[in-house]
Amino acid sequence: MTETSDGKINLLAFDRKAMEDYFRSIGEKPFRAVQLLQWIHQRGVTDFAQMTNLSKALRARLEELCEVRPPQIVLDQRSADGTRKWLLQVDEQNRIETVFIPEEGRGTLCVSSQVGCALECSFCSTAQQGFNRNLGVAEIIGQLWVAVRELGDAARITNVVMMGMGEPLLNFNNVVSAMELMMDDFAYCLSKRRVTLSTSGVVPALDRLGEVTDVSLAVSLHAPDDALRDELVPINKKYPIKELLAACKRYVGSDNRRKVTMEYVMLDGVNDTPAHARALVKLLSTVPSKVNLIPFNPFPNSRYRCSSRETITRFSEILQAAGLITTTRKTRGEDIDAACGQLVGRVNDRSRRHIRLQAQSA
Repeated sequence: MTETSDGKINLLAFDRKAMEDYFRSIGEKPFRAVQLLQWIHQRGVTDFAQMTNLSKALRARLEELCEVRPPQIVLDQRSADGTRKWLLQVDEQNRIETVFIPEEGRGTLCVSSQVGCALECSFCSTAQQGFNRNLGVAEIIGQLWVAVRELGDAARITNVVMMGMGEPLLNFNNVVSAMELMMDDFAYCLSKRRVTLSTSGVVPALDRLGEVTDVSLAVSLHAPDDALRDELVPINKKYPIKELLAACKRYVGSDNRRKVTMEYVMLDGVNDTPAHARALVKLLSTVPSKVNLIPFNPFPNSRYRCSSRETITRFSEILQAAGLITTTRKTRGEDIDAACGQLVGRVNDRSRRHIRLQAQSA
């Protein structure tokens, strides 16, 4: 949302082009956009009076018309492994979660794109909460703004992954604008290889994404065939695996250096047998990809269990023996429910999905 409740323009909602357009609309030079981006995103300044390279008249006008309002921190949790999770208030009824994962030589921020999720992946806790609305640009980039301020000199964010609550491609315009800010030299200066969008496979939007950006791509695959993926990732019924992988090929194009990360959650007795591994090898044989195996993180009322360590190792060995680059994601932040698939926030569920799921489990 661009306007805040008091009618002021939230400048966090503007990428560089939108900021330039705004300054033109109020009769100011568009180069002011760069100055504002630096003050807001690089210096973290929200008080226009402190923006000393702007004229007093412009500062007064901005004070009258605009503000910089990030999401508000409700809870700040720290895991024993160094992972940090923020619960952020985005409106009176809804909260989202953002997670920072520190590793040697890098720090990754997992950012949400929706309040809840419009999809119904059966193994994901976020999906069980239902869906309320898309996040605005200010609410998406605001997660990075808050995290940078809260971490201070203690840690640096080197990577951002659009893997938090929601399906990013179902909030296309806002997510693209927020990613533009992440990569802007006058904002966060992240390389396009260090910004990753994860999708469950909204094929038309994926093709559209390739027309406007080339950030890194991750796909929530989780199954080597349509029958099983229909069960785990229901959007597969609309965009089956063949269509999805064809779109992945189109996205990376002819650049042999680029690979799509295929995310594969390991579910005990569901998708983790050697036969599944061999089918996955065959499926990805012509797709420039690498595989990230994700140990399932349990949540209340889930019908799934995580595959054993031995099963995951064997699965990985089959993929690697066939030449697939394969990693196993280390579970982080499990003690504060910050691990993959565990983010829930607080969702005023307009979809009524949580009521339906409760009835089914009764």
